[in-house]
Amino acid sequence: MSQTKNQPDFPLDELHTLRDYIRWTASYFNQAKVFFGHGTDNAWDEAVLLVLGCLHLPWDTDHTAMDARLTRQEKENICRVVVRRVNERIPLAYLTNEAWFAGLPFYVDERVLIPRSPIAELIERGFTPWLCGDEVHQILDLCTGSGCIGIACAMAFPEAKVDLSDVSDDALAVAEINIRNHHLEKRVSHLRSNLFNEIPLKVYDLIVTNPPYVDAQDFADMPEEYQHEPPLGLSAGADGLDCIREILKKAGDYLTEYGVLVAEVGNSEAALRTACEGVPFLWLDFERGGHGVFVLTAAQLKQYKSLF
Repeated sequence: MSQTKNQPDFPLDELHTLRDYIRWTASYFNQAKVFFGHGTDNAWDEAVLLVLGCLHLPWDTDHTAMDARLTRQEKENICRVVVRRVNERIPLAYLTNEAWFAGLPFYVDERVLIPRSPIAELIERGFTPWLCGDEVHQILDLCTGSGCIGIACAMAFPEAKVDLSDVSDDALAVAEINIRNHHLEKRVSHLRSNLFNEIPLKVYDLIVTNPPYVDAQDFADMPEEYQHEPPLGLSAGADGLDCIREILKKAGDYLTEYGVLVAEVGNSEAALRTACEGVPFLWLDFERGGHGVFVLTAAQLKQYKSLF
Protein backbone atom coordinates (compact mmCIF):
# COMPACT_ATOMS: atom_id res chain seq x y z
CA MET A 1 0.00 0.00 0.00
CA SER A 2 1.24 3.48 -0.82
CA GLN A 3 2.07 5.79 2.10
CA THR A 4 0.26 9.08 2.66
CA LYS A 5 0.77 12.01 5.02
CA ASN A 6 0.67 11.01 8.68
CA GLN A 7 -0.05 7.43 7.70
CA PRO A 8 1.06 4.86 10.27
CA ASP A 9 3.02 1.75 9.49
CA PHE A 10 0.21 -0.67 8.79
CA PRO A 11 0.42 -3.62 11.20
CA LEU A 12 -1.14 -6.04 8.75
CA ASP A 13 1.03 -8.96 9.86
CA GLU A 14 0.55 -8.28 13.57
CA LEU A 15 -3.19 -7.64 13.85
CA HIS A 16 -5.60 -10.32 12.68
CA THR A 17 -9.07 -10.17 14.25
CA LEU A 18 -11.96 -7.70 14.47
CA ARG A 19 -10.98 -7.13 18.08
CA ASP A 20 -7.40 -6.35 17.06
CA TYR A 21 -8.45 -3.76 14.49
CA ILE A 22 -10.98 -2.11 16.75
CA ARG A 23 -8.33 -1.66 19.45
CA TRP A 24 -5.71 -0.39 16.98
CA THR A 25 -8.18 2.01 15.37
CA ALA A 26 -9.29 3.43 18.73
CA SER A 27 -5.66 3.98 19.76
CA TYR A 28 -4.86 5.72 16.50
CA PHE A 29 -7.90 7.99 16.85
CA ASN A 30 -6.85 8.97 20.37
CA GLN A 31 -3.30 9.65 19.25
CA ALA A 32 -4.50 11.79 16.34
CA LYS A 33 -7.04 13.66 18.51
CA VAL A 34 -9.87 13.44 16.00
CA PHE A 35 -13.21 15.01 16.95
CA PHE A 36 -16.26 12.87 17.63
CA GLY A 37 -19.72 14.33 17.20
CA HIS A 38 -21.47 12.53 14.37
CA GLY A 39 -23.06 9.61 16.14
CA THR A 40 -20.34 8.75 18.65
CA ASP A 41 -18.56 10.66 21.39
CA ASN A 42 -15.45 8.55 21.94
CA ALA A 43 -12.70 6.73 20.06
CA TRP A 44 -13.78 3.21 20.98
CA ASP A 45 -17.36 3.49 19.73
CA GLU A 46 -16.15 5.17 16.55
CA ALA A 47 -13.62 2.39 16.01
CA VAL A 48 -16.30 -0.26 16.44
CA LEU A 49 -18.53 1.41 13.86
CA LEU A 50 -15.66 1.92 11.42
CA VAL A 51 -14.38 -1.65 11.53
CA LEU A 52 -17.83 -3.23 11.39
CA GLY A 53 -18.92 -0.82 8.65
CA CYS A 54 -15.89 -1.66 6.50
CA LEU A 55 -16.76 -5.34 6.88
CA HIS A 56 -20.45 -4.79 6.06
CA LEU A 57 -21.47 -6.04 9.47
CA PRO A 58 -24.25 -4.48 11.58
CA TRP A 59 -23.33 -2.34 14.58
CA ASP A 60 -24.86 -4.93 16.95
CA THR A 61 -22.82 -7.86 15.60
CA ASP A 62 -22.55 -10.62 18.20
CA HIS A 63 -19.47 -10.26 20.38
CA THR A 64 -18.44 -13.84 19.56
CA ALA A 65 -17.44 -12.56 16.09
CA MET A 66 -14.78 -10.30 17.58
CA ASP A 67 -12.14 -13.04 17.29
CA ALA A 68 -12.87 -13.76 13.63
CA ARG A 69 -9.76 -13.30 11.47
CA LEU A 70 -9.72 -10.86 8.57
CA THR A 71 -8.44 -11.29 5.05
CA ARG A 72 -5.58 -9.10 3.89
CA GLN A 73 -7.92 -7.15 1.61
CA GLU A 74 -10.24 -6.46 4.54
CA LYS A 75 -7.31 -5.29 6.66
CA GLU A 76 -6.08 -2.94 3.94
CA ASN A 77 -9.56 -1.49 3.44
CA ILE A 78 -9.93 -0.76 7.16
CA CYS A 79 -6.53 0.94 7.22
CA ARG A 80 -7.38 3.12 4.22
CA VAL A 81 -10.60 4.32 5.86
CA VAL A 82 -8.86 4.96 9.18
CA VAL A 83 -6.24 7.12 7.48
CA ARG A 84 -8.86 9.14 5.59
CA ARG A 85 -10.81 9.65 8.80
CA VAL A 86 -7.68 11.04 10.48
CA ASN A 87 -5.90 12.90 7.68
CA GLU A 88 -8.94 14.45 6.00
CA ARG A 89 -11.11 14.70 9.12
CA ILE A 90 -14.03 13.23 7.16
CA PRO A 91 -16.87 12.07 9.42
CA LEU A 92 -17.11 8.30 9.51
CA ALA A 93 -20.64 8.12 8.10
CA TYR A 94 -19.46 9.74 4.87
CA LEU A 95 -16.69 7.16 4.53
CA THR A 96 -19.03 4.19 5.02
CA ASN A 97 -22.12 5.88 3.50
CA GLU A 98 -24.15 4.66 6.44
CA ALA A 99 -25.53 6.13 9.64
CA TRP A 100 -27.85 4.59 12.21
CA PHE A 101 -30.82 6.49 13.60
CA ALA A 102 -33.59 5.20 15.87
CA GLY A 103 -32.24 1.70 15.32
CA LEU A 104 -32.44 1.96 11.53
CA PRO A 105 -29.67 2.20 8.90
CA PHE A 106 -29.65 5.16 6.51
CA TYR A 107 -27.63 5.96 3.41
CA VAL A 108 -25.78 9.27 3.77
CA ASP A 109 -23.24 11.26 1.80
CA GLU A 110 -21.99 14.83 1.83
CA ARG A 111 -25.26 16.14 0.39
CA VAL A 112 -26.93 15.79 3.81
CA LEU A 113 -26.18 16.20 7.48
CA ILE A 114 -25.28 13.04 9.36
CA PRO A 115 -28.22 11.85 11.52
CA ARG A 116 -27.60 12.45 15.22
CA SER A 117 -30.73 14.09 16.63
CA PRO A 118 -31.94 13.15 20.13
CA ILE A 119 -35.42 13.16 18.59
CA ALA A 120 -34.69 9.48 17.90
CA GLU A 121 -35.59 8.73 21.53
CA LEU A 122 -38.99 10.38 21.11
CA ILE A 123 -39.69 8.37 17.96
CA GLU A 124 -38.78 5.14 19.71
CA ARG A 125 -41.30 6.02 22.45
CA GLY A 126 -44.00 6.92 19.94
CA PHE A 127 -43.97 10.56 21.10
CA THR A 128 -45.86 9.63 24.26
CA PRO A 129 -47.55 11.20 26.11
CA TRP A 130 -48.45 13.74 23.42
CA LEU A 131 -49.60 11.30 20.75
CA CYS A 132 -51.52 8.05 20.65
CA GLY A 133 -50.28 5.77 17.88
CA ASP A 134 -53.60 4.77 16.32
CA GLU A 135 -54.66 8.42 16.14
CA VAL A 136 -51.64 9.54 14.09
CA HIS A 137 -52.50 9.65 10.40
CA GLN A 138 -50.42 12.47 8.88
CA ILE A 139 -46.83 13.44 9.73
CA LEU A 140 -44.58 16.16 8.31
CA ASP A 141 -40.80 16.03 8.62
CA LEU A 142 -39.76 19.60 7.84
CA CYS A 143 -36.12 20.17 6.82
CA THR A 144 -35.79 16.43 6.37
CA GLY A 145 -32.23 16.11 5.03
CA SER A 146 -31.57 12.39 4.67
CA GLY A 147 -35.18 11.63 5.60
CA CYS A 148 -34.14 9.78 8.75
CA ILE A 149 -36.60 11.43 11.13
CA GLY A 150 -39.63 11.09 8.87
CA ILE A 151 -38.79 7.56 7.82
CA ALA A 152 -38.24 6.49 11.43
CA CYS A 153 -41.63 8.06 12.22
CA ALA A 154 -43.20 6.04 9.41
CA MET A 155 -41.79 2.87 10.95
CA ALA A 156 -43.05 3.87 14.41
CA PHE A 157 -46.55 4.73 13.11
CA PRO A 158 -47.27 2.05 10.48
CA GLU A 159 -50.71 3.46 9.61
CA ALA A 160 -49.50 7.01 9.04
CA LYS A 161 -48.55 8.81 5.85
CA VAL A 162 -45.43 10.96 6.01
CA ASP A 163 -44.32 13.97 3.99
CA LEU A 164 -40.61 14.77 3.85
CA SER A 165 -39.80 18.36 2.95
CA ASP A 166 -36.53 20.15 2.26
CA VAL A 167 -35.33 23.15 0.27
CA SER A 168 -32.35 21.18 -1.08
CA ASP A 169 -32.82 19.02 -4.18
CA ASP A 170 -29.61 17.19 -3.23
CA ALA A 171 -31.01 16.33 0.17
CA LEU A 172 -34.27 15.10 -1.32
CA ALA A 173 -32.33 12.83 -3.68
CA VAL A 174 -30.73 11.19 -0.65
CA ALA A 175 -34.08 11.01 1.14
CA GLU A 176 -35.53 9.23 -1.88
CA ILE A 177 -32.78 6.61 -1.67
CA ASN A 178 -33.72 5.98 1.96
CA ILE A 179 -37.42 5.80 1.18
CA ARG A 180 -36.68 3.07 -1.35
CA ASN A 181 -34.23 1.28 0.93
CA HIS A 182 -36.92 0.99 3.58
CA HIS A 183 -39.66 0.10 1.05
CA LEU A 184 -41.89 2.99 2.09
CA GLU A 185 -42.82 4.39 -1.33
CA LYS A 186 -46.55 3.89 -0.65
CA ARG A 187 -46.59 5.85 2.62
CA VAL A 188 -43.71 8.34 2.46
CA SER A 189 -43.54 11.19 -0.06
CA HIS A 190 -41.06 14.04 -0.49
CA LEU A 191 -41.48 17.57 -1.77
CA ARG A 192 -39.26 20.59 -2.23
CA SER A 193 -40.16 23.57 -0.07
CA ASN A 194 -38.43 26.44 1.67
CA LEU A 195 -39.87 25.74 5.13
CA PHE A 196 -43.68 25.97 4.74
CA ASN A 197 -43.63 28.23 1.69
CA GLU A 198 -44.38 25.58 -0.96
CA ILE A 199 -46.21 23.03 1.18
CA PRO A 200 -49.91 22.82 0.28
CA LEU A 201 -52.11 23.81 3.21
CA LYS A 202 -53.17 20.62 4.98
CA VAL A 203 -53.16 19.51 8.58
CA TYR A 204 -50.84 17.07 10.31
CA ASP A 205 -51.08 15.26 13.62
CA LEU A 206 -47.33 15.70 14.07
CA ILE A 207 -44.82 18.14 12.64
CA VAL A 208 -41.27 17.25 13.56
CA THR A 209 -38.34 19.37 12.49
CA ASN A 210 -34.59 19.56 12.95
CA PRO A 211 -33.95 22.77 10.99
CA PRO A 212 -30.68 24.69 10.63
CA TYR A 213 -30.03 26.31 14.02
CA VAL A 214 -26.29 27.01 14.34
CA ASP A 215 -25.55 30.65 15.14
CA ALA A 216 -22.75 32.60 13.50
CA GLN A 217 -20.26 32.20 16.35
CA ASP A 218 -20.79 28.46 16.75
CA PHE A 219 -20.58 28.01 12.97
CA ALA A 220 -17.22 29.78 12.86
CA ASP A 221 -15.88 27.67 15.75
CA MET A 222 -16.98 24.26 14.51
CA PRO A 223 -14.36 21.48 14.34
CA GLU A 224 -12.99 20.54 10.93
CA GLU A 225 -15.25 17.49 10.66
CA TYR A 226 -18.34 19.68 10.36
CA GLN A 227 -16.90 21.49 7.33
CA HIS A 228 -17.71 18.41 5.28
CA GLU A 229 -21.42 18.86 5.96
CA PRO A 230 -23.61 21.17 3.81
CA PRO A 231 -23.67 24.65 5.40
CA LEU A 232 -27.29 25.02 4.26
CA GLY A 233 -28.25 22.41 6.84
CA LEU A 234 -26.39 24.08 9.70
CA SER A 235 -26.20 27.86 9.57
CA ALA A 236 -29.23 29.91 10.64
CA GLY A 237 -28.10 33.50 10.97
CA ALA A 238 -26.49 35.54 13.72
CA ASP A 239 -28.54 34.06 16.57
CA GLY A 240 -29.37 30.68 15.02
CA LEU A 241 -33.09 31.45 14.91
CA ASP A 242 -33.71 32.40 11.27
CA CYS A 243 -35.51 29.16 10.44
CA ILE A 244 -37.27 28.38 13.71
CA ARG A 245 -38.88 31.83 13.81
CA GLU A 246 -40.60 31.16 10.46
CA ILE A 247 -41.56 27.65 11.53
CA LEU A 248 -43.19 28.88 14.74
CA LYS A 249 -45.18 31.51 12.88
CA LYS A 250 -46.78 29.02 10.48
CA ALA A 251 -46.75 25.60 12.14
CA GLY A 252 -50.07 26.13 13.91
CA ASP A 253 -51.84 26.51 10.57
CA TYR A 254 -50.64 23.03 9.54
CA LEU A 255 -51.64 21.11 12.65
CA THR A 256 -54.84 19.34 13.62
CA GLU A 257 -56.66 20.57 16.71
CA TYR A 258 -54.70 18.18 18.91
CA GLY A 259 -51.53 18.12 16.83
CA VAL A 260 -48.04 18.90 18.15
CA LEU A 261 -44.83 20.46 16.91
CA VAL A 262 -41.57 18.84 17.99
CA ALA A 263 -38.51 20.91 17.08
CA GLU A 264 -34.79 20.87 17.75
CA VAL A 265 -32.77 24.07 18.14
CA GLY A 266 -29.69 22.71 19.92
CA ASN A 267 -27.37 25.36 21.32
CA SER A 268 -29.77 28.10 20.20
CA GLU A 269 -32.16 27.13 23.00
CA ALA A 270 -31.04 30.05 25.16
CA ALA A 271 -31.50 32.54 22.33
CA LEU A 272 -35.01 31.21 21.63
CA ARG A 273 -36.00 31.38 25.29
CA THR A 274 -34.93 35.03 25.34
CA ALA A 275 -36.51 35.94 22.01
CA CYS A 276 -39.83 34.31 22.87
CA GLU A 277 -40.10 35.03 26.57
CA GLY A 278 -43.48 33.98 27.87
CA VAL A 279 -43.98 31.12 25.41
CA PRO A 280 -44.49 27.85 27.36
CA PHE A 281 -41.92 25.73 25.51
CA LEU A 282 -41.68 22.25 27.00
CA TRP A 283 -37.95 21.50 26.90
CA LEU A 284 -37.17 17.79 26.95
CA ASP A 285 -34.53 15.68 28.66
CA PHE A 286 -32.96 12.63 27.03
CA GLU A 287 -31.51 9.45 28.48
CA ARG A 288 -28.85 9.18 25.78
CA GLY A 289 -27.86 12.84 25.78
CA GLY A 290 -28.84 15.82 23.70
CA HIS A 291 -30.68 19.05 24.39
CA GLY A 292 -32.52 21.93 22.78
CA VAL A 293 -35.68 20.01 21.76
CA PHE A 294 -39.10 21.42 22.61
CA VAL A 295 -42.76 20.53 22.20
CA LEU A 296 -45.59 22.96 21.53
CA THR A 297 -49.22 22.04 20.90
CA ALA A 298 -51.34 23.44 18.10
CA ALA A 299 -53.31 25.46 20.65
CA GLN A 300 -50.15 26.98 22.10
CA LEU A 301 -48.77 27.88 18.68
CA LYS A 302 -51.96 29.76 17.86
CA GLN A 303 -52.24 31.41 21.28
CA TYR A 304 -48.70 32.77 21.25
CA LYS A 305 -48.34 33.42 17.51
CA SER A 306 -47.89 37.17 18.06
CA LEU A 307 -44.71 36.50 20.07
CA PHE A 308 -42.89 34.67 17.29
